[in-house]
Amino acid sequence: MPPEPYRGRFAPSPTGALHFGSLLAALGSWIRARQADGGWLVRIEDLDPPRTVAGASLAQIDTLRRFGMESDHKPLWQSERGDHYQTVLDSLIAGGHAYPCACSRNDLAPFDGRHPPHCVASQPERPPAWRLRMTETTVRFMDALQGPQSFALQTGDDVVLKRTDGHFAYQLAVVVDDAAQGITEVVRGADLLAETPRQIHLQQILDYPTPAYLHLPLLLDAEGRKLSKSEAAMPVDAADPLPALRAAIRLLGIEPDGGSVDDLLRHAVRDTDWRRLAGIRAIPAPPI
Repeated sequence: MPPEPYRGRFAPSPTGALHFGSLLAALGSWIRARQADGGWLVRIEDLDPPRTVAGASLAQIDTLRRFGMESDHKPLWQSERGDHYQTVLDSLIAGGHAYPCACSRNDLAPFDGRHPPHCVASQPERPPAWRLRMTETTVRFMDALQGPQSFALQTGDDVVLKRTDGHFAYQLAVVVDDAAQGITEVVRGADLLAETPRQIHLQQILDYPTPAYLHLPLLLDAEGRKLSKSEAAMPVDAADPLPALRAAIRLLGIEPDGGSVDDLLRHAVRDTDWRRLAGIRAIPAPPI
């Protein structure tokens, strides 16, 4: 196992088979970790039981293995970490940073879906969600590909930390787990760029270290929509990984070199120059 001054991660949701957009995110984070002679972890973000597909997480891990990418430590399942999230939520509540909210989407519709300064719940007796109280703060950070970023927190909604159904929300879990796993850089798609300042705000409240960030270009389908499972993106072929792996490597701005998975990955680590992707937010998904 390599030394780990650097630690990255790939965190898929087990809502279906791994598609090409997820493969690109996994490959980018894996290459970045290997270029830094660091560690690479897999985390399963299975916090939404209604959307979780039975067996999908193990299938995703197996697909990654067939593409030459294996976690350097045992994969982490977020569904097993509820006690940790509750402890952190309790500390936020005690510090006055989180508040209960029984507002429904319909209640918030007149406010463009954002939470107003006071709750407008039409059914205040319903089980509440817990939200993070946003402040009039501007969060600034440097993204390794997208450059300097600046976001005014008060222009967004108060982030949900725990949902009305009792399940913990992504924003809380991702911040807690990045800190717990010692993640030093988060590599993911540019569709999550706007979520980063909220996560940094929560890190600062909790006195967690803030990792570096690199947001890869978002893949678009033929209609210009995000290539995702929700748009019925085709899963990658784990039985024949070479075509999809070569296509993903080309999107990183280099010509694939090698006739095996191991050769392709080794040369990708050697040749990938992230400056080729600087400032690119979205690119068309290639045919495979």
